[in-house]
Amino acid sequence: MTPTDAAPYAQARADFLVTGALLLATVDDDRREIPGGWVAITDGLVSGIGAAGSEPQADEILRAEGCLVTPGLINTHHHIFQNLTRAHRPATQSTLFQWLTTLYPLWSRLDEEAAYLSAWVGLAELALGGCTTSTDHLYVHPRGAGDLISAEIRAAVELGMRFHPTRGSMSRSQKDGGLPPDSVVQTDEEILLDSERLVGLHHDPSWGAMVRIALAPCSPFSVTPELMVATAEMAERLDVRLHTHLAEDPDEDTYSMETFGIRTIEHFENCGWGTDRSWVAHCIYPNQAEIERMGRWGTGVAHCPSSNMMIGGGGVSPVSDFRAAGVPVGLGCDGSASTDSASLWMEARNAMLLARMRGGPQSTGARDALEIATRGSAACLGREGELGVLAVGSVGDLVCWPLEGVQFAGAITDPIEAWLRCGPVSAKHTVVAGKAIVRDGVLVPPGIEDILTRHHAASTRIQAR
Repeated sequence: MTPTDAAPYAQARADFLVTGALLLATVDDDRREIPGGWVAITDGLVSGIGAAGSEPQADEILRAEGCLVTPGLINTHHHIFQNLTRAHRPATQSTLFQWLTTLYPLWSRLDEEAAYLSAWVGLAELALGGCTTSTDHLYVHPRGAGDLISAEIRAAVELGMRFHPTRGSMSRSQKDGGLPPDSVVQTDEEILLDSERLVGLHHDPSWGAMVRIALAPCSPFSVTPELMVATAEMAERLDVRLHTHLAEDPDEDTYSMETFGIRTIEHFENCGWGTDRSWVAHCIYPNQAEIERMGRWGTGVAHCPSSNMMIGGGGVSPVSDFRAAGVPVGLGCDGSASTDSASLWMEARNAMLLARMRGGPQSTGARDALEIATRGSAACLGREGELGVLAVGSVGDLVCWPLEGVQFAGAITDPIEAWLRCGPVSAKHTVVAGKAIVRDGVLVPPGIEDILTRHHAASTRIQAR
């Protein structure tokens, strides 16, 4: 069902109705905010929105009294497998490159079971924090590990999360001047063949799709230039998106100048990635000319504020400059071994605080951060108007955020500012495609205790000395 098809359902009986909100923030083109608002969902898509008193009949009703209702938050950059090595002591005081070389040997033990368990736990954590769509950048594929991406997708399907896994890759190991050991890299041919296989097996290009695949060499310095070029050509042919890390650390430009004789963003462009098909993670260190070029390309940025503060090179991503130049900016929590948690609420708050630190108190408010976490993230994923907004025909993904209790006492003038300035807050209800996967703060899909027991066993095995 497309947006046009959805319009006739606006006054009909709905499958699912969220009603009684303290405030409904649609984040639509008109930025409508509706006190006492409701959202109706039919066949997984929004079929109606309105003010109290105009609600349609519905098969299932979810009450949202005392809640701010927003579109579901969208995570545009993650390495979910890393929750198997959270807060790993030898790596906690390292620079980015030191951190990677410490953890690569542990990640070489990843297998299908560990990938499935880490995805289940990671996506559940995100859902409890108000995320309804997540990407994942799984770039470690040890030999004999099995089909890691399909294992992740199985976890997402079981949970009911909307999922954009990316087929990550590394082809330059330590013997080639790269960082990773030989055990976690593949040849260009192996990577390209498996990338095409996964797109054919899992990618759904339709409106409202639950699973889409993107192609994602880990970084321009961890694969060959030939693979960067071939991946861009494959993405064009298969009509899928491109993702990688870019301009994350000062060492990256040093490495690029020594290896390729140019800055890393110029190398990115030379490989055919400077297009609106691409979105990149971090991008802390572009210069102004590069920001303007990215705006002309339409290349998006996954802003990862907590990770940037935790293991970045001390810089602050120029988010306001990006947005002013027309660069789509979304939100990402990054890997669970760098931020060690996965809360998009925390990322939105940190995005607001860092922007205010850089640009002053009038530069950024909670609405700006909400737009980055919803509309901006949807633009990075090529799903504008479909995700990250509550409008007739958009996906039925939303979050009810409770604004009650001690931490919100006195916050009565602006629910959206209160949502991000007060707290912390987790989701009361998280709804994906018209189905509650978190209800009253509790995960709906069963089995979490068994999953956590198995996850602990896998983590212990991977971290064994």
